[in-house]
Amino acid sequence: MKQEPAAQNSPPASPPSSQPLSEDDDPQTLWIFGYGSLVWRPDFAYSDSRVGFVRGYSRRFWQGDTFHRGSDKMPGRVVTLLEDHEGCTWGVAYQVQGEQVSEALKYLNVREAVLGGYDTKEVTFYPQDTPDQPLKALAYVATPQNPGYLGPAPEEAIATQILACRGFSGHNLEYLLRLADFMQLCGPQAQDEHLAAIVDAVGTMLPCFCPTEQALALV
Repeated sequence: MKQEPAAQNSPPASPPSSQPLSEDDDPQTLWIFGYGSLVWRPDFAYSDSRVGFVRGYSRRFWQGDTFHRGSDKMPGRVVTLLEDHEGCTWGVAYQVQGEQVSEALKYLNVREAVLGGYDTKEVTFYPQDTPDQPLKALAYVATPQNPGYLGPAPEEAIATQILACRGFSGHNLEYLLRLADFMQLCGPQAQDEHLAAIVDAVGTMLPCFCPTEQALALV
């Protein structure tokens, strides 16, 4: 899966379209870009998947989660995409075809939109192995207009919140570490300073929160 810096060899970014795709469009083929929990747990049927990146966005732990990784009293922190001209976000694009399209959109509407507060946006996805052959993909993005949006905070504060929260899908710490593991698999060209800073902060704080045995149990 690793390759020499694909991001540096990719073509210049073209402004991503803001026209969302909907279940009613019923396309024969659709690519769905995942950059958070979708990279390790899509939970819908798909025909193909590719690791790669989108330009013009940075990943941030700025969205609150009161279901999957937190609760109403203690919202967890999950990622969204922030428009950033210099940004580059790595993830996985999944291809769904035929009946898979409507089933995937129906499932993701509940998981990402109803429970997560995310909207849809079309982005340009560059596969790691063939960055000269970009694809149009659907991405779920949480904007400041949704009620669960938490916005920016120091990485140390985000780390503290992540260590304290758990939801129906598991501990918020698991979410963070699985995402960090994925980025390591992508290779050294896949940089995410925001994510790395939160992981470092968690590593410093974790022994203070619980003994080693309990810390391992969280993940």
